[in-house]
Amino acid sequence: MNIDFQKGGGLVPAIIQDERSGDVLMLGFMNADSLKETQRSGAVVFFSRSRNKLWKKGESSGHVLRVREIRVDCDADALLVRVEAVGPGVCHEGYRSCFFRAVEPGGDMRVIAERTYSPEEVYGSEKRQ
Repeated sequence: MNIDFQKGGGLVPAIIQDERSGDVLMLGFMNADSLKETQRSGAVVFFSRSRNKLWKKGESSGHVLRVREIRVDCDADALLVRVEAVGPGVCHEGYRSCFFRAVEPGGDMRVIAERTYSPEEVYGSEKRQ
């Protein structure tokens, strides 16, 4: 079975999950090259849609995602990457997970997690992933 990169215009969503806790840490996108580099290096490499290039998670912060297992969904158009997260957080806003807000019934958002690191100390004034 081949990954169906064409369905998503050359990209597939990659859900990043902590292998120990099962928590979803983030969502990124991969193309064929980033998947190959991820498999080769053992660290998660995404395709940045905003920068139009490959980027290794943690290249700025040091908060690397070590691949433990890659799974593909039944349609072969999405990936689940189970990882060991190295560092205090994955989110560039200073949280362990990018999913640190809950949507309330009225539509408001509520922060449901504590910051695990200072993004200003890690990235300076420029927030990067």
